[in-house]
Amino acid sequence: MPNSIRTTSNTQTTTNSTLAAFKAGDSILCPSVGNGTYKLFNDKEYDCLGFTLNGKTYHYRNDGKVSRDDKAPSLFYDTPANRQAINTLFGSAHQVKTIDCTDADDDEVILMPSIMLSDIACDINAAATALHDMGQLFHLIATRKLEPYAVIAMARLSQDAADTWISLLYSQLEIINEPLAQTGFGKVDACAY
Repeated sequence: MPNSIRTTSNTQTTTNSTLAAFKAGDSILCPSVGNGTYKLFNDKEYDCLGFTLNGKTYHYRNDGKVSRDDKAPSLFYDTPANRQAINTLFGSAHQVKTIDCTDADDDEVILMPSIMLSDIACDINAAATALHDMGQLFHLIATRKLEPYAVIAMARLSQDAADTWISLLYSQLEIINEPLAQTGFGKVDACAY
C-alpha cells in the first residue's frame, strides 16, 4: 500500500501503512536468528508473538519488528520468494543446487529433491530388468528349451516378480501424482488389474 499524505493547516504528516500483520500459527523466516522456518505463538506473558529455538524464545510485534522504532521488520512469511530473497541477501547454510532441464516454452515446473528422482529412476531400471528377464523366459518357453516342470516353476516366480514390481511402481506413481495433481497435466490414473 503506498504512503498516504495528510495535510492539516500548515503541517504535513506522512504515515506508512503496515504491510504485514503476523499472527500465531504463521510459519515465518527470521534471518537474524537462523536459517530455519519457525512457527509463531501468542506469548501472553509478554503480550506479543514469539517463537522458540534451542530453548530460547524470541519476541516480536505483530508487524514483525522487535520494537516500534525499528526501521524494518525482522520477520518474513515463509514463502519460496522470501526464502530465495533471504538466501540471496544473507546466504544459507542449506544451499539448493538447481539443475534446469526446462525448455523456453515450459510454463509449469515441479521442483523435487534429486533423491526422489534417483529413487524413481532406480525403480524404473529394476522393473525394466525384471521385464527383460521375463521376456527371456518367454523366449525359452516358445523355443521349447525348458522342460514342462521348469516352465511351471519359472512362471510362478515370474508372477511373483511381476506382482512385486507392479506394487512398487504404483507406489511411485502415488508419490509423483501429488505434485502432478497441482499442474495442468493432472494425476495419472493407475490401471485397475
